[in-house]
Formats: sequence, C-alpha cells, structure tokens
Amino acid sequence: MRRYPTLFRVVYGACVVVLALVFPAARGAAEEPPIPPGSELSLERAVELALRYHPARQAAESNSLAASERVGEARSAYLPQAYGVGQYLRATDNGIGDTAYLPALGISRAPSTGRYTDVLSHTFDNYAVGLSVFQYLFDFGRARGLVEERNAQADAEQARLRLVELDLIYQVSATYFDLVAAKEIVKVYEEAVTQRTEHLKEVQVKAQAGLKPEIDIYTAQAELSRSQLHLVDARNGAATAKVALDNAMGLGESAPDYTQPMLPPRPAVTEPVETYLRQAFDRRPDLRMLEEEARAAGARIQEYWSDYLPSVGAAGGYNLRGHETAPANNLYAGILVTWPIFNGFLTDHQVAENRREQDAARHMIEDLRQRIIYQVKRSYLDWQASIDRIRQAELTLEASRVELDLAGKRYQNGLGSILELTDAQRRSTEDGAAFVRAQADSAVAKAALDRDSASGPPQP
Repeated sequence: MRRYPTLFRVVYGACVVVLALVFPAARGAAEEPPIPPGSELSLERAVELALRYHPARQAAESNSLAASERVGEARSAYLPQAYGVGQYLRATDNGIGDTAYLPALGISRAPSTGRYTDVLSHTFDNYAVGLSVFQYLFDFGRARGLVEERNAQADAEQARLRLVELDLIYQVSATYFDLVAAKEIVKVYEEAVTQRTEHLKEVQVKAQAGLKPEIDIYTAQAELSRSQLHLVDARNGAATAKVALDNAMGLGESAPDYTQPMLPPRPAVTEPVETYLRQAFDRRPDLRMLEEEARAAGARIQEYWSDYLPSVGAAGGYNLRGHETAPANNLYAGILVTWPIFNGFLTDHQVAENRREQDAARHMIEDLRQRIIYQVKRSYLDWQASIDRIRQAELTLEASRVELDLAGKRYQNGLGSILELTDAQRRSTEDGAAFVRAQADSAVAKAALDRDSASGPPQP
C-alpha cells in the first residue's frame, strides 16, 4: 500500500519537470517582478514601466487597434459579398393562379400555382438551396469616403494614444523627481535632528556647569522638537510621493521598495523657445487629432455627396428550388443600379452638417495652435526661472551655512545668544530643503516643457 504515495510523488515530480521545460519563458516572466526589491530605479525605467503597465495607456492602445479594425470593415465593401442559403419547409401549397410576389417581411416562400385550393390539411416537402454574389463597382465616392473617414479616425486614435503616453511620461517624471526631492529633504531634516540633539547635549553640560542660563536648555529642546516634527512630515511626504510614483507607473500595491539616483545636475538652456514651438507644431498629438477630425469630416462630405448620383454593382447567383421530387435550377447575373432620386433633402442637410463640422474643426485647430504657443512659452519661461532659482538657492544655502558656523562660534565664546544660534540653525535647514526643492522643481519644469513641446521623455 505504501508504493502508491511514492508512485504519486514520482509522477508529480515528472510533471513539474516537464512543465518547467515546456514553459520556461512563462515561468521566468512570472518570477521576475517589474522592479526587483531594493534595486535602483532610473527615470527611463520608470517611464518604460508606465508605458507597459498603466491601464490608461493600455485602454488607449486597445481603442487605437479597434479603430484600425474599422478601416478593414470599411474596405470590405470593395470585395465580393457571397451568401449561401438553404432551407426546408413542410408546408401547404394553396396557390393563386399565376401570380408572383416580391420577397417581403412575412412572406416566407414564393408560391406556386398550387395543387389545391384552400386545403390546409395537406402539406408537402419544399426545399431550396442557393448561392448569391454581389460585387461593388462604383458609387461616386461613398465607399471610398467611408474608407478615408475610417483611416482618419484610426490616425486620430493613434494620436490620442501618443497624447496619453505624453501625459504619462510627464506624470511619471514629475512624481519621480518629487520622490527624489522628498527623500533628500528627509536627509536634510535627519541631519538637523542629529545636529540639534548634539547641541542640546552641549547646552545641558554648559548649563549644569553654570556657563549658560537654564533657558538655553529649553530653547534648544524646543528647536529639537521642531526639527523632529519636520522630520515626521518629511518622511510622510516621501511615503506619499512613492505612492504617487507607483500609481503613475501603473504598479499600485505591487511596487516594492527601491532606491533612486541623486537629482540631476543643474541644466542649461541651450535652445531658443522657437525650437520648442516648431517641435510642438510638428509633434503635438492633440493638434494631430483635430487635423484628423477635420479630415474625417471632409470624407463624410464625400460620402453624403455621392447620394446625388447612382451606385452601381454586379450581382449573380445560382439556386435550386424543389417541390417534393421536382427540383428546378436557375442562374442569374446582372447589373444593379440604385439612385436615391429624392429623399426629402436629407442629402443636402447631411452635406451641410459635415461642412459645418469641418469648419468647427478648423477653428479648433487655430485655437489650439494659439494655446500651444502660450503653453510652450510659459513652460520655457518657468524652466528658465527655475534654473535661476537653483542658483539663488545654492548661494543662499552657502551663506546660511557660513552664518551657522559663525553663530556657533559666537555662542561658544559667549558673544552670541541661543536665539541667534537657533535662528541660524533653522535658516540653514530651511535653505537646505529649499535648495533640494529648487532642483526638483527645475527638473519638473523641464518635463513640463518636454510635454508641451512633445519632445519626448526628459533626460535625467
């Protein structure tokens, strides 16, 4: 009896080995996380993850693929349309002389001359098999206009996908730099807490020796508590910034902890604003979307205008119809011409409607071009100002550090008060955080300019 569990384990192990050999790629994909825990996350990798995993981008891609399929639907009108039919009916056969009827709703079969008159108790076998083919020839623009409209709509959805990607790249870049800055600000306040702790110990020793008044202890202790409170807020800000970046990448709760490199060095403005404006006019997806909407409206005009003229097609087919044991074969072929001679001025209104829509799209294009000029120039000026703020924040930080050093020496020599020293400490810490924030703001401003000019992912 014991051999059965052993045999089961052998078979189970063999199955596991076979699955591991057959599906190695699937196993590796399941085991490899998007971000290995504790690894360094670069900006390029964060953008790559967002473009791969974010549901907004996946939804836009699916819409774009669906629009491409609609192009194929429209082109199908150019190809032959073949239909087959087969039917069997057990029915009565009360004919009405030599009359014939056109196919219509509620008439299931073409009547014969009939065997009986008003006899509902006798039924007979009726069967039919047929094949029909229709080939579009020309219609003065309706089919061609529909294909052109679907092509324009597909291009508009592709542009919409690019717009979603641009927004995702900006969101990832902004949250990425915010997280880097938040982590650096945590370090600034951790250093401040360490500095205030050592200073409090020093003041306590001197106060016990009678070299400093007792109020200095409470002043230093209050300053330490303020720094600890700021550290709590800074750590919460870093945790919140990580959640924001994880959400921007589309990872959510599956994102592990990771590290990031330092903030990028101070950039330099090397290109004039006209360069970014040209890029925006050439690459902005929302501008391309409006252009494609105008193109689609023009194609619809062509579709509806074709109703003023006839449409022509070729038809042919074969059918076999029988009544019990009397089958009959028939062939047919011919040209079909359809011409809506009068439809209550429907075509006039349809053409006029789409001309107005095309005009509206053109006006929207001009409006967007003006907004692009505003957006690009504003982002460019914000980026220039952010670089100047980095320079000023750096000079301010250097001066506040010298001020802190001098205030510390004055306090030790009995020339300065505790308030002078704590004020210098507070300003040094605040200026350190402001310098970090200025660097991050400059990187975010450059990311905004890249988005507004459709220049692509920002370089760290």
